[in-house]
Amino acid sequence: MKPIAAKRAVLAGLTTLMLTTSLTAIATTEASAVNVVSCGVSDEYTQLTYHDTGQSNRDVCLANAGEFDLHGSYYWATRIWTGNNRVQWFGDGRWQPEGGINKWTVFQWPHHPGGVRIEKIRIL
Repeated sequence: MKPIAAKRAVLAGLTTLMLTTSLTAIATTEASAVNVVSCGVSDEYTQLTYHDTGQSNRDVCLANAGEFDLHGSYYWATRIWTGNNRVQWFGDGRWQPEGGINKWTVFQWPHHPGGVRIEKIRIL
């Protein structure tokens, strides 16, 4: 192989390696590690009470940091028990409350007895 061709091959290989490495770094995001767990097992878990329009309340309990997507735009939260976690909910196009809800807190909306719109919940 001629020296010029060898240099081009090495340069092409290095360029490909650098591009692959930079794309991997950009595409890598923090994994959402939220797990759905059985309610009533421990009061340390976050518990969300929510309902679909016209339906009765249901509970979901969550463990570990990350986000839980309710996969619907018409869910309404009526109660959040934070357990041993700081928690936010996503509704009206933003994460609320800004600083999160503190650990060991029951969070309800007394002026909205039917609940507030919720799309996601996040354990910080």
